[in-house]
Amino acid sequence: MAHDLAVHVVDDDIAVRQSLAFLFATAGISTRLYDSAEAFLQACTGATAGCVVTDVRMPGMDGLELLRRLRDLGSAMPVIVITGHGDIPLAVAAMKDGAADFIEKPFDDGAIIESVRAALDRQRWDLDRRSAAADLGTRVESLSERERQVLDGLLEGHPNKTIAAHLAISPRTVEIYRANLMTKMRASSLSELVRMALAAGVGRGGDPQP
Repeated sequence: MAHDLAVHVVDDDIAVRQSLAFLFATAGISTRLYDSAEAFLQACTGATAGCVVTDVRMPGMDGLELLRRLRDLGSAMPVIVITGHGDIPLAVAAMKDGAADFIEKPFDDGAIIESVRAALDRQRWDLDRRSAAADLGTRVESLSERERQVLDGLLEGHPNKTIAAHLAISPRTVEIYRANLMTKMRASSLSELVRMALAAGVGRGGDPQP
């Protein structure tokens, strides 16, 4: 699954913003620029994807407060904090608050590109996983009540005859329902069906996993 992810650069220094924009552009990374944490939060929505690169020291809301605000909003975007000389305690605090990484000024071009790519890769993987889980949940919801009952029996390890007896239907009918649910779940084997059902939270008393 493809996701168009961008790096969101938040820094009050226009020279730094322009330098990072040029650097990321040469690396083929889509970039958005903001001159303050407040400007970024105003533009940010729940659907905003990518990663954030923010200076730790800025007028108004600083990088640490931005990081905490994003976490309070439930954002899953990785945040990379840029720190100046002597800001190690702030960098450590940022990591404790969930920052993906911190980069010290003057930063090495290769190091910050590598950090951003790693952050984008992590979110891309997370988005793919969430999308796949949602798709599995949709497939489970498409099952009829009887197909779901047959699936529950299979997850309990029962053979067709036992499931048939429990549901008061013939083993042949169980086979038909089993074939139908395999088709709807797009499973090529029983083991794959079991893995998919468990991933969707079926058979363990849970809702589909995010």
